[in-house]
Amino acid sequence: MNIEILRAIGRELLQQIPSVKKWSKIPVGIGASGDKTHQIDKAAEDIILSWLQDSGESLTIVSEEAGIKNISGGGKTVLVDPVDGSRNAVSGIPFYCTSIAVADGNTVGDIELAYVVNLINGDEFWAEKGKGTFLNGEMITTQKDDIFYLVAYEAQSPDKDILHITPLISESRKTRCLGSTALDLAYLASGAISVFANPSPSRSFDFAGGWLLVKEAGGVFTDIKGNPIDAIGTGLKKSTPLLVSGNMALHERALRLLNKSAL
Repeated sequence: MNIEILRAIGRELLQQIPSVKKWSKIPVGIGASGDKTHQIDKAAEDIILSWLQDSGESLTIVSEEAGIKNISGGGKTVLVDPVDGSRNAVSGIPFYCTSIAVADGNTVGDIELAYVVNLINGDEFWAEKGKGTFLNGEMITTQKDDIFYLVAYEAQSPDKDILHITPLISESRKTRCLGSTALDLAYLASGAISVFANPSPSRSFDFAGGWLLVKEAGGVFTDIKGNPIDAIGTGLKKSTPLLVSGNMALHERALRLLNKSAL
C-alpha cells in the first residue's frame, strides 16, 4: 500500500461523488459503527473498497460502514472514513472529506501512511511516517507561535462539550465548529488552525489520518487531558476525546485553560 494508490482512490472519488449535489437525508441503513449510513457514505465506501480489493495486497479494513473486513486473509490495517462530515453533505454544507490511514499493527501509533481528500475543492493531504506532511504536493508545517488565532472544535453533546471547552474558545481570536474532524486536523497540519478540541470520545477512523498528518507536520496530538493516544486500538468503538495543537506551547496553554474548567 502506498500513497499513489490512495491518491488514485481520491481521484475517482472526486469524479464520482459530485460536490454540488445535495445528498438525500434519508438513511439507507446503519453502519457497523452504529451511526446512520447515507447514500453518499455507501457510494464512497464502495469505491474505496473496490480499489483496496483490487490492490492485490493482504489487508484488514476497518471502515465506518462495512466494519472489519479481511482481504486475502488480512494484513496491514486500513482505517477508512468514507465521508467524514456526511451530515454536512446531506444538509448541503460544502465541507466534508474522505480519510484513509494505513497501520502496520493494531494501535494508533502504528499508523504509517495517511491520506485525506477534501471532496469539495480537491485538496489532498498525505503523510508517510518519517517523511513529512504534504498538501497538493507541497510540504506543510503546523503553526509555530503560541497565539490562538483559530480554535476549532467538535461538539457531539453541545450541552456538555461546549461548557467543557469554553475557557479555551474564549481565549481564541476566532472559533469554528466545522463538522469534519479529519478536515479540521488536516488544515491544522497546514497551519490554518491553531488548536482542535473534541471533549467527547472519537472513533479511531475519525482521527487516524489526521493523527499522522499532524504529527509529521510538527503538531501535538493527545487526549483532552494531555495523555498520549499512541497505544489506543484501531477499532470501531469510540475510544478517546482529543486535543490537538500546532506546537507544544499552544498545547500547554490549551491544557492549562481546560484544567481550569475541570476544577
